[in-house]
Amino acid sequence: MIPRTAIPLLEEIRSGYPVITITGPRQSGKTTLARSVFSDKPYISLETPDAREFARSDPRGFMARWKNGAIIDEVQHVPELFSWIQTDVDAVGKMGRFILTGSQNFSLMANITQSLAGRSALVQLLPLSIAELSSAGSLPNALDEMILRGGYPALYSRKLNPARWLADYTMSYLERDVRQITQVQDLTTFQRFLRLCAGRTGQLLNMSSLAQDAGISQSTCKSWISILQASYIIFLLPPHHRNLGKRLVKMPKLYFQDTGLAASLMGIQTTQQLTIHPLRGALFETLIVGEHLKSRFNQGFPSNLYFWRDNVGLEVDLLLDEPEGLVPIEIKSSSTASESLLKGLKRWLKAAENNTQQPRLICDAAEGYVQSGVDIRRWQDATNL
Repeated sequence: MIPRTAIPLLEEIRSGYPVITITGPRQSGKTTLARSVFSDKPYISLETPDAREFARSDPRGFMARWKNGAIIDEVQHVPELFSWIQTDVDAVGKMGRFILTGSQNFSLMANITQSLAGRSALVQLLPLSIAELSSAGSLPNALDEMILRGGYPALYSRKLNPARWLADYTMSYLERDVRQITQVQDLTTFQRFLRLCAGRTGQLLNMSSLAQDAGISQSTCKSWISILQASYIIFLLPPHHRNLGKRLVKMPKLYFQDTGLAASLMGIQTTQQLTIHPLRGALFETLIVGEHLKSRFNQGFPSNLYFWRDNVGLEVDLLLDEPEGLVPIEIKSSSTASESLLKGLKRWLKAAENNTQQPRLICDAAEGYVQSGVDIRRWQDATNL
């Protein structure tokens, strides 16, 4: 197991909450992490038909088996259990009693809000970060290889063909998870929709255009976007519009949680194909924005990520809304930091006045340095403090 950055967070909160819920996409390492940190707890998976049936038909008897708590995997399959868990932890009063995992954020969060509000800490575990891979000596040397492989742990713990594994992952998600989350009757149309979303990673989300290209209604498009968000396939980056007063873009930007999955859906299977692909820059931006999201989640904080764009072309790819001020970040796949790449940041500094920290440019540079007041960073060091 590659050590996860979220381990200290779990060790800290186990003494403050009776329930800890670990959520994230399938195959992101939730179960491995839970069993590693909470090795003293028995483990039960509700993916197993007999365990799921036992929990549904006799929740009292099921809960009675775990006198000292347990790790319950994919708990969203039996929503009736949440009330029983609430009753148990309220009666016993011990911290770190139950560890719950789930990969469907719709039902999971609805039940936590209803039954376990104030009792459960939430940890969102995304695929492996650059920092985690680097610390384990598993980080790909080349940028294109990193983008193509992505961060799913299975691709680093076993000898697998990334393109084949990611294609299988997509089919498994379509055939199983989508049907469990909602009534998607036409999986072929949904798969086309998913591929269209991949082709829009790093771009503004225009629901009308996406719905038209997919051949679906805007209401269906909105519903399917919510499904992809809830199952951690994509996330939406909101625009930042506080205190800057110009006419600004209001649409969010769409990003995939994993570049390997996005590249696979685009039909990119080799680094040679990626090198000349017109969306290589968008995939690099997806990688870096995703790294900052992982950094926040691994510390137990919600997203503080935004982008900024006005109606005359001024844009900042990523803004971190920190207590000390906004951190503007430009993301370019170029290996050299030319002055032309710094123009947007310089214009931003004038618009933002004093409400900003040192700007950053993250690129495929050989080393980090400071140029014209801009912190130039290698992609390998994207989220370093």
